[in-house]
This record gives sequence, structure tokens and C-alpha cells, in this order.
Amino acid sequence: MYKTIALASALALSTFASAMAADAVDQIPAAPVAVETPAFSWTGVYGGIQGGAGWLDGKFSDGVDSAKQDFDGGVIGGFVGYNWQLSNGFVAGIEGDVDYNFNEESDSGIDVGTDWAGSVRGRVGYAFDRALVYGAAGWTFTNGYVDGAGIDENETFHGWTVGAGVDFAMTDNMFLRGEYRYNDFGDKDIAPGLNADLDQHVVKVGLGVKF
Repeated sequence: MYKTIALASALALSTFASAMAADAVDQIPAAPVAVETPAFSWTGVYGGIQGGAGWLDGKFSDGVDSAKQDFDGGVIGGFVGYNWQLSNGFVAGIEGDVDYNFNEESDSGIDVGTDWAGSVRGRVGYAFDRALVYGAAGWTFTNGYVDGAGIDENETFHGWTVGAGVDFAMTDNMFLRGEYRYNDFGDKDIAPGLNADLDQHVVKVGLGVKF
């Protein structure tokens, strides 16, 4: 009889221990699932607005005498482009922009200056996650004019441009820009018997949208 009681007690204890173990297993929380955040990429179409200041130097010659004139003022415009980001962090792209220059100077009733300008440039840079440091170079143009005292002439100057800048993505779709550029517009006869040679330094900031 004692053996029967002991056996029954052992069986009950074993059953109780098994139940407690099962409850303990059921209460172990599931391991958290890791969610991988996609890395930011500069690849894609983008566009934006920009503005700043330009310092344009003009050298004028009539074949006998020559003179220099500075044409400094504000710049405002827009840009559009496309980037390709490689797996090693390097970024290549192409960009076009158009700006309006407020740099007219007047002398003896004659207004001289440039207004519309633009460029098409190739860009190469390196992405530090959301910061893109780049250099750019390509073709540029500007419209120069002389108006007054019976003269109404304008000519389109063509040349080359080179510069560098930084784009910083505030969100996945919006970025800020800071850029310096040097434009050499070359020389051309802007009016009969008057040759003009134009070059410009420009500093701009911009706000862009990446699509």
C-alpha cells in the first residue's frame, strides 16, 4: 500500500512539474524581428530653385582703346538633372540650369549688362550617406546687351563653366544645395566695332526635390 501511495505521489509530482515547465516555455517572449532601413540613394531625377550673387567682369575694346567694367548683382533661377549612384558611393550625373542676372550698369545713357544665362554640365561626386560632395563642368551661355543712345544690340556668348558644391538631403525627397561656379563666356562683338570679353564668379544656394 505504501508503494502504491508513493508511486501515485511521484506520478502527481511529475505531472505538476511537466505542467509548470510547459507554462514556463509558453511565457518566453518571441525575439524581436530586425527591420532593415533602406540606405539612402541619390539615384533619380531631381529639380529645384536657386539664387545667389554673381560677379561678372567685362573687358571692352574698340580696336584702339580698351576698358574694364564690373557687373555685379543677384542671380535667380532653377535647375534639373539626373544622378546615378554606384555601389561604392561614387555619384555621376548630368544637370542643366537657367538663371536671370540682375547686373545692369549705365553710363552716359547707355545700359550694358547680361540677363539670361544657363549651362549643361556633367557632375561627379561622392556620397557620404545624405551629403553629396561634387564637382561639375560643361558648357555655358549668357545673353549680353547694349541699349541706349541709338544702340539696341544683344549677343549670346558661349563658353565653359567649372565649379563644386554640396547637396544635403534633409528628407528622402528634399535637399539643400550650396555651390560655387566660374563661368568663362568668351568674347564676341556685342555692338558694331565693340568687342566684349566676359567671365563671372557665382555663389548660389538652392532647394531641390528628388523624385
